[in-house]
Amino acid sequence: MTGELSPIDKAKFVAAKRSVDFVEDGMRVGLGTGSTAAWMVRCLGELVCEDGLKIRGVPTSTRTAELAREVGIEVISLDEARWIDVTIDGADEFDGNLNLIKGGGGALLQEKIVATASDQMVVITDAGKEVEKLGAFPLPVEVIPFGWQTTKSLIEELLISMDVLGRDASLRMNGSRPFVTDEGNYILDLHLGRIGDAHQMAMVLNQMPGVVENGLFIDICDVVVVGFGDGRVETRDINDGTVAEDRLDFVETDNLFSDLQD
Repeated sequence: MTGELSPIDKAKFVAAKRSVDFVEDGMRVGLGTGSTAAWMVRCLGELVCEDGLKIRGVPTSTRTAELAREVGIEVISLDEARWIDVTIDGADEFDGNLNLIKGGGGALLQEKIVATASDQMVVITDAGKEVEKLGAFPLPVEVIPFGWQTTKSLIEELLISMDVLGRDASLRMNGSRPFVTDEGNYILDLHLGRIGDAHQMAMVLNQMPGVVENGLFIDICDVVVVGFGDGRVETRDINDGTVAEDRLDFVETDNLFSDLQD
C-alpha cells in the first residue's frame, strides 16, 4: 500500500513510523491531531495489535480519540493520566529552534495542554514544513464566540505594532458556518507572512481578553522527526544537539493503513 503513496504522504509515513520508537511499554502517550499524527496513531495501533504493546493514549481531539479506539489503543483523559511520558504530534511549521506553528486542524488548545503536560514532545513532519522564520502558515488563534468580531479588530490593531509582514485576520469557516473547536470556540487565522519575534507574539496575544490560546508552540518541542519522500528520516534533538539520519524501506502490503483518510 505504501508504494501507492504520494511523496508527501511517504514523508509523513516514515516520520510517523520512526516516531513510535520513542514509545515504550507502559507509557502514557499524548496523541496528536492532523494527517501526519493520524499515521502515527495507526503505527501505534499496529504495535498494540500485533506486538502486544501496552500503552494508554491521551488524544488531543475527538477525531484522534475515535481513530485511537478504532485501531485498538486504550484511550484515557488527561485528568486520568495526570502526566504524560511522551506526546507525538504534527506541526504546520517549525524553525531551527524547533518552535512551531500548530492548529491547522483546529485542535491547538488541547494539543498545547497535552504537550506541556508531557516529559517529552516529539513532532513529526515533512521537510517542507521547515522555515527560517515562522509565519508563512496562518497563525491560528482560538477565541471565544462572544464578541469575536471585537477580538478580531483588537488583534488587527495590535499587529500594527508587531514585526510582521501582514496584518489580516480571518474567521475560520466550516462551509457556511464558523468552524467550532472541541471546546466550542472559534478560530481566527492571522495572515502574518513572517513573525519577527514569536515569543513576544505568543505572549501579547494571550494577554488579550477573548483570546483562549494561540498556535505558537515556543520552547515546547524536544525532538522533530523529519520525513522525506524517498524514505529518509532525520531526527533532531534540541536538548542533546544531535541530528541522526536513516532510511525506512517501503513494503507494499494491506494493513492498518489501507483505509486511512487524511
